[in-house]
Amino acid sequence: MSREISVRQAVGRIGFYTFVAVVTAFFALPMLWLATTPFDATPGLTPSIPDVTLRNFRALRANPYALESLWNSVVLSAGTAVLAVLCGSLAAYSLSRVRIPGRDALLYVLLLLSSIVTGTAAMVPLFLLIFQLNLIDSRAGVVLVLTGGLLPAAIFILKDFMDATPKSYEESARVFGASPLQILRDVVVPVVRPGLATIAVWTVVNVWGNFLIPFILLLDPDKQPAAVVMRTFYTEGGSPNLALISTFSLVYSVPVVVMYLFVNRRYGFRFHGGVKG
Repeated sequence: MSREISVRQAVGRIGFYTFVAVVTAFFALPMLWLATTPFDATPGLTPSIPDVTLRNFRALRANPYALESLWNSVVLSAGTAVLAVLCGSLAAYSLSRVRIPGRDALLYVLLLLSSIVTGTAAMVPLFLLIFQLNLIDSRAGVVLVLTGGLLPAAIFILKDFMDATPKSYEESARVFGASPLQILRDVVVPVVRPGLATIAVWTVVNVWGNFLIPFILLLDPDKQPAAVVMRTFYTEGGSPNLALISTFSLVYSVPVVVMYLFVNRRYGFRFHGGVKG
């Protein structure tokens, strides 16, 4: 009996590890393609041993919009992250400390509407609003629209961090005459830095891959981000230029990977808040 049980356990473990290996290979193949195809002189749709060349990178550098679009993505992502963190922290702190009738209901309604009324459904009124503000083909208009879409969730998340901040810290600062903004800056923000870092990274990730809003609101190719410019890497017949697409995809993913490694090292599980003395 014990031998049969051990055999079943061995078969179960072999089956489990086989399943894990298959799933891992399934998700690893696209990454392998992304890592090898940019260096292949004859890129294809399947991973293969590349005929190593840097010609694809030279072709990407010669493209008039590719590298500039990466800078546009950085500008839009950074601008939206700064605005979302700043406005979100102010709103979350106010909602956390001020007793307003229907406060929790307001938060849930904002979060619900931001989930239901997505960018596609709200694109027509957003376009008309940005047109009335004379912000069509303006990076500032795109940043405002993206921030507005992400702000309800940012407030909802940051409010939990604000609620967890001990009020005794603020009371001590208030005794010494600190204003609400000084308390927020010098007492609350150092404690909720993990939440602020979370919102900043989450915002950058959402903006970095956003296609629809910049595509509709930005008319000048010189202002369009990488997610929009990538659509131009097709031939006149509609066939993808695999050399440019694969190379640009690799370069396009590097900033996000670097940001993840930095944030994980700087604000990972070892991160702790603190209060200025």
